[in-house]
Amino acid sequence: MDINEIPKINMDDNETGCCPRFDPAPWNDKEFIFDNKLFAKATTINFFHFPLNMGSMYKGSFKKIMDANAMDEAFITLSYDPSPWKGEHYFAVNKDVPGMEMIKLSGVYLSKVFEGPFKDAGKWVKEMGEFVKSKGKEQKKLYFFYTTCPKCAKHYGKNYVVAFGEV
Repeated sequence: MDINEIPKINMDDNETGCCPRFDPAPWNDKEFIFDNKLFAKATTINFFHFPLNMGSMYKGSFKKIMDANAMDEAFITLSYDPSPWKGEHYFAVNKDVPGMEMIKLSGVYLSKVFEGPFKDAGKWVKEMGEFVKSKGKEQKKLYFFYTTCPKCAKHYGKNYVVAFGEV
């Protein structure tokens, strides 16, 4: 993959009218390189890493991004919890979004796809650390890409989550 490139999700493969079906193959065991890749940042209030306002945060953020016509053609949202009480969510965009904090990410990221309930996130953190070490790297920061909302994951019968380990 080229710098700042991520796999494209087929937005037309969407039975729910909400989240499209996710194909894990182009995301699993890959290396991504970001060089000042532009993201719009939003935050959630968390209770022991469980976001309390995820739905309203997504709805408001998507509205701002769509109103600005800034949706990146290769969609991704990276989530990171700097503490058990706060979540940070980075939406890939193609230009600045009014009313949102803009950030740029640079670095090398290894990815691994997990499937299962969100309660397994603790296991995924451990497995991702072991995966990165098996590649001879040291993980600096871990992000998750939650590919579908809980309602759509139930509809599709799969809950895929992509871990991005910055190395």
